[in-house]
Amino acid sequence: MPITLYNAPQSTCSQRVRFVLNAKQIPFDEVKLDLLAGDQLKPDYLKLNPNGVVPTLDHDGAVVIDSSVIIEYLDEVAPEPESFTPRDPAKRAEMRAHMRFIDEMPAGAVRVPTFNLAFLPRFQAMSTEEFRAFAESKPLRKEFMLRMGQKGFPQKDMDEALDRMRRTYERMEEATARSGGPWLMGKSPTLADISLMPAIVRMDDLGLSDMWKDKPAVARWYEAIRAQPAFKPTYYFGSLLTERFPHLKERLAKGVAQ
Repeated sequence: MPITLYNAPQSTCSQRVRFVLNAKQIPFDEVKLDLLAGDQLKPDYLKLNPNGVVPTLDHDGAVVIDSSVIIEYLDEVAPEPESFTPRDPAKRAEMRAHMRFIDEMPAGAVRVPTFNLAFLPRFQAMSTEEFRAFAESKPLRKEFMLRMGQKGFPQKDMDEALDRMRRTYERMEEATARSGGPWLMGKSPTLADISLMPAIVRMDDLGLSDMWKDKPAVARWYEAIRAQPAFKPTYYFGSLLTERFPHLKERLAKGVAQ
């Protein structure tokens, strides 16, 4: 099962796929792209993934893009030693409904504090022309980048993004209460939990974990995902923003999260 994963260490979407590969103990070659250097926009990569984003999976010549699609694909082609997809059709539908919510809410919302708190200094160091060209070159993120600009997202956008994250924690509490936890759908993790994982890890990495201090089920869920054997190899050194951006680590050390 020769597999090559084109990804970026800090990419939340890449982290989903690495977790599934590690959990299933599937050997894979990893090609690491530097997103801020524009590796994902180079012609050779765009031939694989015309969206110009990561990750991209090459499974013996079959190219699969989009992290949600990739993790479902992997669960289908390699159901052992662990499957993350319920066998019951109704439960599968429930899992996929969770995944759609996750892609719509936390996966998108977490980008705003990520760019404002971690990436913005890199863009501020560019000339106006360099930044504009970088933004214009992004097939899927052009409007997002231009809306952010070199001054960052305004407080209104930050507040809206954090509110979407709060609603996510509320949804997590409700789901685990219904299922009995500790996972969204009960005693076993599903692809929905794996889809959610990177956004929660990112919020913790940004120093925003206090947002769920009044949500005990979220805290238990986070402890459970971090205890999974696949977690540590997925988050190898350099996967956290605080491990790459000294200014972010210094900011958090001063107790400044926003």
